[in-house]
Amino acid sequence: MSRPRPVSPPPRVGLISLGCAKALVDSERLATRLAAEGYRFAASLGQADVVLITTCGFLDSAREESLAAIEEAASTGRPVVVTGCLGSEAELIRSRCPEVAAVTGPEAVDEVLAAVHRLAPKPHDPLLDLVPPQGLRFTPKHYAYLKIAEGCDRRCSFCIIPKLRGRQRSRSAASVLAEAERLVQAGVRELLVIAQDTAAYGSDLRYAESRLRGRPLRAHIVDLARALGELGVWVRLHYLYPYPLLDRLVELMAEGVVLPYLDVPLQHASPRILRAMRRPAQSARMLDRIRRWRAICPELAIRSTFIVGFPGESEEDFQLLLDWLCEAQLDRVGCFVYEDVAGAAANRLSGHVPEEVKEERRARLMELQARISREKLKARIGREEEVLVDRVEDGAAYARSYAESPEIDGFIRIRPAARLQPGLRLRVRITAATTHDLDAEPLSAAPDPAS
Repeated sequence: MSRPRPVSPPPRVGLISLGCAKALVDSERLATRLAAEGYRFAASLGQADVVLITTCGFLDSAREESLAAIEEAASTGRPVVVTGCLGSEAELIRSRCPEVAAVTGPEAVDEVLAAVHRLAPKPHDPLLDLVPPQGLRFTPKHYAYLKIAEGCDRRCSFCIIPKLRGRQRSRSAASVLAEAERLVQAGVRELLVIAQDTAAYGSDLRYAESRLRGRPLRAHIVDLARALGELGVWVRLHYLYPYPLLDRLVELMAEGVVLPYLDVPLQHASPRILRAMRRPAQSARMLDRIRRWRAICPELAIRSTFIVGFPGESEEDFQLLLDWLCEAQLDRVGCFVYEDVAGAAANRLSGHVPEEVKEERRARLMELQARISREKLKARIGREEEVLVDRVEDGAAYARSYAESPEIDGFIRIRPAARLQPGLRLRVRITAATTHDLDAEPLSAAPDPAS
């Protein structure tokens, strides 16, 4: 009979709750989440693995009480996490007690938990824990979506996301990177970074710094992309509104820090329709930017989405869009016909386009893009590329290169598929092309930088 495996004792949290009843409720919620994860609570600060302090900052006396509690906790040598109202004054706290490990404002439950997980990680016990460290995911093991913000501050006339999900709320860079690290440790080989407006990440936080194991990390998409690129896995950025900072991201792509794949939802090319959509209306300047991006990073793959049949769209407006696509030569394009959305400002616009005209325009656009796609994929025949295998079935492996994102783009079919398995990175030679997909033969498996 085998001996039972010893179970590591769970980490202990020292909890100090100061301030009003609202702060007490916040502390209760944190304690509930930590207890559900298996953490225990220390009877004294000296017995704690990490100290969590909910502070008050309303009166000067309360502020001093909170600062004194922080200093006392730090004097034990235990890592200290500060949250609550005084946490919004991180500079004050760090000036009095620079050794504090993490500071968050009120109602920052996820950030607090991420800090506790980082400072006093609970060992995963497969015999006792019902949920793995990386959480439950519905994607294959080798790739995962990494959401860095919720909500949106833009007011596009066809969209009601700000009404449904509120204004933009970015996560701290430390919490994002900590989640990314857990995913990579669990076997993820591709991180797909998403938000409603990914390029605006951190603007609501004024690009504030947070700390991960003592390292300062700014909540800015360029800084975050560079930090994620250090994890040794593919990093793919989605839903990038065309802000000027995209030039800096393309430079990171040229350096090999993140995949040279740019997903920019442009929606249209007619200046008149773009103004009605409340989108940037300088389509000619957008062409100049695309040329500049390709000059910086010649292998860049660009994906975008467009809406046809928007209220007031004339045949001339639509032809402008087709002409623009001919010149832009985008790698991947999605097209949607306009639909009224309850509560959207565009519903009240005049000149709604008949449904049959919308569908006819969508078909014409996709026919044009199919011709562009065939030529661009044909140009890849004979090239050697690194790919990531998604699945193996019927004697073939189906994979993607940097130029294909899962579910929305095409695939690369590899034959023979002997010894290939999902999650494997390898080099292939492209042998044939269709309108949307490629065929390839395997060359050699790539070393796994995340293992």
